Amino acid sequence: MDVILWTLRRGEGDTVNMYNYLSELMQISTGRNFLNFGYWDDATKNPADAQVNLCNMVGNMVDLEKAKQVLDVGSGFSEPAFLWKKTHPNITITCVNINQNQLKFASIQENMPEIRLVNATAVKIPISNESCDKIIALESAQHFRPIKDFISEIQRILKKNGTIILAIPVLSRPSKFSILKIGILKLTWSSEHYDIETIKKTIQDSGLEITEIKLIGSNVYLPLAEYYIQNRQCLRSEILKRYPGYVEKILFKSMLKMKQTATDHTIEYVLIKCTK
Repeated sequence: MDVILWTLRRGEGDTVNMYNYLSELMQISTGRNFLNFGYWDDATKNPADAQVNLCNMVGNMVDLEKAKQVLDVGSGFSEPAFLWKKTHPNITITCVNINQNQLKFASIQENMPEIRLVNATAVKIPISNESCDKIIALESAQHFRPIKDFISEIQRILKKNGTIILAIPVLSRPSKFSILKIGILKLTWSSEHYDIETIKKTIQDSGLEITEIKLIGSNVYLPLAEYYIQNRQCLRSEILKRYPGYVEKILFKSMLKMKQTATDHTIEYVLIKCTK
């Protein structure tokens, strides 16, 4: 009942509760602390590799080689930030997350003084104007509402000529029927279900310039769903050690629905690069 209420209300506290309850599913399934769907190519063997691929893709797209001050909004367990810091040791990263439990977990995982952990909402970030040259929202902006307030905040924080990357699961088109078609995915993809055009218009209305868009859903949803389906028995046995059976059944059915809605292009995954 709690999970259903969190999904229906989708307030900030509900999102925190949902992640506190379900994020361990991702950790069990991948063996890592990343909380993204991952990007699969021909060389990818498992979800953990796919998650690293997506982090590296986002880091390359935002051009971390030229970064100094990076803001990671909705940072989860800060695992992407740890990865980026190791590959780009000269950058300073601020991780903003409303989930205190995830920040506490991150604080004991790595000893990296140039990663700052900030407990705050994404629509009111306690960071000064024009203080960051790179801003990343890796699979988090789908939870922020209203999305225009988040875009306004990152526009304020970004330095002139700075770069923003949003990596976000979306609906392919604005339609009430699209919401209905995702079915059980509304439980495991508990977000605002923004569509691509809404995101693009909100960004453009803020004064930011969209410089690149990549649609990568076919390399995200289909291989992830196939991996779970093919390895269900092994994954199920691990999940049942910590969750009741109905949770795994919902997860399995949501993977089937993910495969279906990705195939018929109801859902998409988009990387959007913007500059100020």
